[in-house]
Amino acid sequence: MTSHMTTPMEAPSTTTQDERREWIRVDDRVLMEYRVLMESGHTLAVEAGAPTADMISTAVGKPTADLLARSGDSLVGSPVLPWIMKVDYLLEVILNALAASRPDSVTMARPMDVNLSGGGVSFLSGRELSTGDQLALKLILPPFILIKATVRVIRAMPQAGGQGYAIATEFVDLKPDDQEHLIRHILQVQAEQLRSRRKAAASNPLS
Repeated sequence: MTSHMTTPMEAPSTTTQDERREWIRVDDRVLMEYRVLMESGHTLAVEAGAPTADMISTAVGKPTADLLARSGDSLVGSPVLPWIMKVDYLLEVILNALAASRPDSVTMARPMDVNLSGGGVSFLSGRELSTGDQLALKLILPPFILIKATVRVIRAMPQAGGQGYAIATEFVDLKPDDQEHLIRHILQVQAEQLRSRRKAAASNPLS
């Protein structure tokens, strides 16, 4: 994963620090769900069919895995960890039972590779979307911060070989608190990626 900062060609002198933070973009993998907003106000699911057992297991287990990765050794050996794992297990059992008995009743965020900024989200979609389409978006940031937003598609480009569509969106309805959570997450991911690159460079000084 890489991260970079994009800036306008001529940034005005009155640009605030918060605005500059919105230009920071990072590649990440998060739990995400999106639906097309119809003119009637209803939403249309993009992914057809009930989630598989593997999808459910990944979606349930990812927040716990993220929590363990970010807490280091502080959570390992903690009496709280077995209870977290137990809740994960029970939730997975319930969701699998629902998916088997009532497939249409189970919709959930799925792990997706995305490019995040304080102003929008880019991702690959198997469904063709059009510029101007509005999407109801749910993001789950590590370890488990739920963000709900409305985004507008600003670019939709077919990929070579029929490998879906590259979708770029901008937020049109995002609560300030959720935007702050998102920006903090982006800054943390950027810092983690920089540390990883420096560590790799230090271990391979001649590369």
